[in-house]
Amino acid sequence: MINAAGREIPDHLLKEYGKTGYQGMIFRDDASYKKAAPTVRAAVDPSRDKQVASIHEALVKCGIRDGMVLSFHHHFRDGDYIVNMVMEEVARMGIRDITICASSLGAAHDPVARMIEEGIVTGIQSSGVRGKIGEAISYGKLKTPAIIRSHGGRVRAIEEGDVHIDIAFIGAPTSDVCGNARGVGGKSDCGVLSYSMVDAQYADRVVVITDCLVPFPNLPASIAMVDVDYVCVVDQIGNPAKIVSNVVRLTKDVRELMMAEYCAKIMAESPFFKEGFSFQTGGGGASLAVNMFLRTILKERGITMGFAIGGITQPMCELLDEGLVKCVVDAQAFDQASIESIKNNPRHFEISTSEYANPMNKGAYVNKLDFVILGALEVDVDFNCNVVVGSDGIVRGAPGGHPDTAAGSKCSIIVAPLVRGRIPTICTRCTSVTTAGEAIDIVVTDYGIAINPRRKDLVEAYRGSKLPIRTIEELRDAAYVITGVPDPIEFEDRIVGIIESRDGTIMDVVRKIKE
Repeated sequence: MINAAGREIPDHLLKEYGKTGYQGMIFRDDASYKKAAPTVRAAVDPSRDKQVASIHEALVKCGIRDGMVLSFHHHFRDGDYIVNMVMEEVARMGIRDITICASSLGAAHDPVARMIEEGIVTGIQSSGVRGKIGEAISYGKLKTPAIIRSHGGRVRAIEEGDVHIDIAFIGAPTSDVCGNARGVGGKSDCGVLSYSMVDAQYADRVVVITDCLVPFPNLPASIAMVDVDYVCVVDQIGNPAKIVSNVVRLTKDVRELMMAEYCAKIMAESPFFKEGFSFQTGGGGASLAVNMFLRTILKERGITMGFAIGGITQPMCELLDEGLVKCVVDAQAFDQASIESIKNNPRHFEISTSEYANPMNKGAYVNKLDFVILGALEVDVDFNCNVVVGSDGIVRGAPGGHPDTAAGSKCSIIVAPLVRGRIPTICTRCTSVTTAGEAIDIVVTDYGIAINPRRKDLVEAYRGSKLPIRTIEELRDAAYVITGVPDPIEFEDRIVGIIESRDGTIMDVVRKIKE
């Protein structure tokens, strides 16, 4: 079938997975959504000790066996040790055919690529795949197609029962002996544990792994002891210095600063820029710089943001401290400053990923967003965005909250350079689609700004603007003048990845790179 994003989804795949292709942002209604029943656990012996001596003992007590689904969170990002510690023990025990269901996987987890080749890991379900795992998927080494979901889509899939977790492993900076776990304290602060909350509630067995055992009760708990089966203390759960993602950076690049200024100005000229507006920005250089330009405009106009959500970084925390944003709701702390803020500022709140972005619950924060600033590897002339497959055909990106915030916000803005090196960002057709064009409203580049013609209200709002408004086709043509029309990447027929829409329909497929 050809889905609503214009992508061909093989009928046999739809039949095999019991899915339909993407039908649009608002397709499923509440009548089609039924929650799976969370696992009910009973502590028959009230004196039972939850603490185990090792990950090996935790795996044995959880009944590890071939074919299980193990879940992990990525709040430590490139500093994470948990995935490798657990999977290395799984490998030593001779267990095979494991599916990893993670909130994201990156270069820190490169050792898993070898386990894919050896058949220890045969399934990957994640909101992001980078590094050698992405390469292994792209070259067809994973036995089954990787399933790539947005953050909201992952929560939905777990709550709905699309994926059932056998054992969840939660790295916690602090925990007590009963499993009350927090994202702060100890030597491995990560700020929040939002991604792992749904895992704790729906997995058959839950293991908290910590390097800082604290006195009972460890409150307020991000993960409650009522959901935890075992607690394991190890020497180190992660490297806090590597929590900062390589995409989280301030910029001095003139081109990025120009795009950031364009972005702040186009926000200020929109009908949604008024007292109490809500906002989210990403971690890229241009995106973070938007905060700097917004600060000036907010002060000039005497406007205060109602709330900001994220992925939170230092610039947003500074706006909170200055009283330019009333509160911050946080599902991921991107740097040390945001970790300190959530520990110390009473207007900085931790939320679950379901609260943040689940498209099928009774109310997510993304649905109350006025503006979101996002990046993209590619944007095509239909405003479809690719944030997963690189220009070389390798899976190397993460939907994260991209599709969720784009769909939920009143005004979604992509900030990206017209070209990267000799690769056009604005193109005729994306290599793959992560976020459908109907969810994207504005594209800001260093060569001009394009408004999605579907948004007639915005087209009218910017009529007469002194900003460099262009059509998306004009931006594409300008990119091709610089780079030439790129040759298409050659793929084989075999499907190695499935990009799910946040509602569980299929947005696109990723095929094996032709060797």
